[in-house]
Amino acid sequence: MMNRTLRILGPVSVALVALDLVLGFWVTPPDQNQGDYARFLYIHPALAWVALYVAIGMAALCSVLYLWKRTRSLKYDRLAAAAVEVGVVFIFLTLVTGSIWGHPVWGVWWTWDARLTSTALLGVLFVGYLALRRVPADPEVRAKRCAAAALFAAVDVPICHFSVQWWQTLHQTETVFGPDAIKIHGIMAWTMLLSFIGFSALFAWMVLLRYRIEVNSSTDQDLALEDALAERRAEGVTS
Repeated sequence: MMNRTLRILGPVSVALVALDLVLGFWVTPPDQNQGDYARFLYIHPALAWVALYVAIGMAALCSVLYLWKRTRSLKYDRLAAAAVEVGVVFIFLTLVTGSIWGHPVWGVWWTWDARLTSTALLGVLFVGYLALRRVPADPEVRAKRCAAAALFAAVDVPICHFSVQWWQTLHQTETVFGPDAIKIHGIMAWTMLLSFIGFSALFAWMVLLRYRIEVNSSTDQDLALEDALAERRAEGVTS
């Protein structure tokens, strides 16, 4: 079932992202104020959506499911780890595309703006989560530690989300739903919607792919441990 899902979801998500890039950079008209720089609207917000909400939301949900005894399973720990690992990639792309877009608009590549700083902080927390997974420990102990770390990182999300309202920032307010949202329509609106769907699908594909790799790796380790124990037992019988 998972292999079939991966075979379908991979090409579909790549095709959606490719179509979004073609429409966004060559078909949609330039913005009246920002010109062609506004074409990042079809990339950056969708990347930020995945990084700041989908990735950490999935990691937090899976962590809660693992910590709750009735649903405790290592599959949730592995899914959370996969979401965080892929989320690091999306946070990096969010910061890069934001800097490229912000430089001609703001006049700087980077500033310690509240939204930018809180996003970068989430990236640091994600990297810390992945580092924690490398600390030698019993799988269940490691899973509990990482679940707590994921929930701690999730605290940064509302700070990041409301930062443009709580403080004066260079970053604009909500792109789509806020009171000062960018007014787009027609093919521009459809292209932006496509970007959210495409990048979300790409994230799902990458997470499932990383999860399968983790499951196969754990299976190989379990088989190696069983073989080693069998050899020890055989040596004991021989002696």
